[in-house]
Amino acid sequence: MGMAILLFLIFAGIEPAPLYGYNGDYPTDGEVRTYAAPLPGTTWVACMNAVLNITFLWVPQILFPTFISEMEKPQDFPKSLAVLAVVSCFLFIIPPAIGFRYLGQYSTAPAFGSLGVVAYKKASFAFVIVPTLVIGVIYANVSAKFIYFRIMRGSHHAHSNTIFGWAMWIVVMAVIWVIAFIFAEVIPSMGDFLSLLGAAFDSFFGFIFFAVAYWQLYQGKLFAGTGRSIMTVVHVLVMIIGLFLLGPGLYAAVKAIMADYAGSTTPAFTCKNMSI
Repeated sequence: MGMAILLFLIFAGIEPAPLYGYNGDYPTDGEVRTYAAPLPGTTWVACMNAVLNITFLWVPQILFPTFISEMEKPQDFPKSLAVLAVVSCFLFIIPPAIGFRYLGQYSTAPAFGSLGVVAYKKASFAFVIVPTLVIGVIYANVSAKFIYFRIMRGSHHAHSNTIFGWAMWIVVMAVIWVIAFIFAEVIPSMGDFLSLLGAAFDSFFGFIFFAVAYWQLYQGKLFAGTGRSIMTVVHVLVMIIGLFLLGPGLYAAVKAIMADYAGSTTPAFTCKNMSI
């Protein structure tokens, strides 16, 4: 993925112009321009989807407990988390900012799609295939573990190498991948797909979950001291943000998907050639 990002930044900088954006092929939407605030006429759905796309990048917290449980030395997790935070800040801010500088209003999701030279686009996308599969396997594995141990809780099959245990694991994993395939086919736009995931799941796992956990941990002493009071207020804001993403955010994601199908979107489960 690092190689793909590096190639994307290089190609975006050396190509004469991007290819297309959501408002047409270059230069139908004018010369490339960057802006700090949404342009006049930008809809609520477009703004909310942009926020949800960013939210999706910054909400991997639900994976942390699973990773901690598999570490040889769980006490080293804070150091690992610090390294992850620093690397994430760099990868999620610097490359997108550089890409937006050269693609501007022609930026798509993913941004590779706006590269003007097809050879550049294929070269960048080629390095994304493997990490995409790896990411899918990680998320599927984490989800399957939650479901599996919920089903097998209290049974020796959960921790023993038994035929029934392996069979249940295979069934759980297969169901997850089938559901993932259906969602991937039904929702045509990657950006809208990420928005739906951000609204439906990240609102809880990234915000509401931690606000509720904080309340459970410090119930009865939420305002015991200045520091605790400040953190309580912070977590109230976290809860409000989570509920906002879940409510209006989910509405915006669904409206965006409806708008896709109202346009020239290829129907779901089509056999049409969708390659670059």
